[in-house]
Amino acid sequence: MQSLTEQANPFTEDIDMVPTIEMVRLINQEDARVAAAVAVELENIARAIDAIAGRMQRGGRLIYIGAGTSGRLGVLDASECPPTFSTSPELVVALIAGGKRAITESVEGAEDEYELGVRDVAELRVSSNDAVVGVAASGGTPYVLGGIDEARKCGALTISLACNRPSKLEEVVDIGIAPLVGPEVIAGSTRLKAGTAQKLVLNMLSTGVMIRLGKTFGNLMVDVQTTNSKLRDRARHIVAQACNISAERAAQILEDCNGEVKAAIVSELAGVSAGQARDLLKQSGGLVRKALSLQRGEHP
Repeated sequence: MQSLTEQANPFTEDIDMVPTIEMVRLINQEDARVAAAVAVELENIARAIDAIAGRMQRGGRLIYIGAGTSGRLGVLDASECPPTFSTSPELVVALIAGGKRAITESVEGAEDEYELGVRDVAELRVSSNDAVVGVAASGGTPYVLGGIDEARKCGALTISLACNRPSKLEEVVDIGIAPLVGPEVIAGSTRLKAGTAQKLVLNMLSTGVMIRLGKTFGNLMVDVQTTNSKLRDRARHIVAQACNISAERAAQILEDCNGEVKAAIVSELAGVSAGQARDLLKQSGGLVRKALSLQRGEHP
């Protein structure tokens, strides 16, 4: 049976003959289906976030594996974690069929290599603390299946992100996520709705995990790195907002704390020195709320 992502869309069969405004309206109408499809999978996404965070708290990694558009979306999500959450580049990792060259150009045939997926995952020395997310619009990409099979042998948590159900990929993982966005505007062009759905889910996975790991305080990015002028300004605004103080006061606290946003917030809100703030954060595993509770003598 033809997979959902390969079927022709009856609503856009005349898209090459309509006025341009109608063309973009059709595309927009189809895009509007994506968020609803992702919403159906929220429970599975939440399960995945908690399971990934649990393993990362034991020293594990989040690893994406995909091919083509799916692989590039994994690379994008992984590459944005260090500047956003001050994570090590080794904490969230992305594998793409065909290697780095495939990020910017098509590497024909790489996605069909099951053994290549096995090899790429094996080279990462995956363990039971790691979580491996197979990203494949069709749910049947051999490269991804090979990587997931190798991850399972190593005892890793395995998760699928596909836009078909049932799929070969979902059958072999611990947690399956399948936003069913329907046939594409252009038949089989999964960089469209399927790619958008995958981007939304990957955003949720990485952001949700980082929230669970204490990388935010409320909705503020408190692990931001102050490596340039823009980020130093952002850090001042974050500290000012978190502590309800002026930007000038926030700048002074940050200077006292060597630019460490979490330490600055704890120092101000708990009324302690920079060194004491760092100690509280160390005891709390880097969680600002827990550090503040410890200072108040509360059980977090």
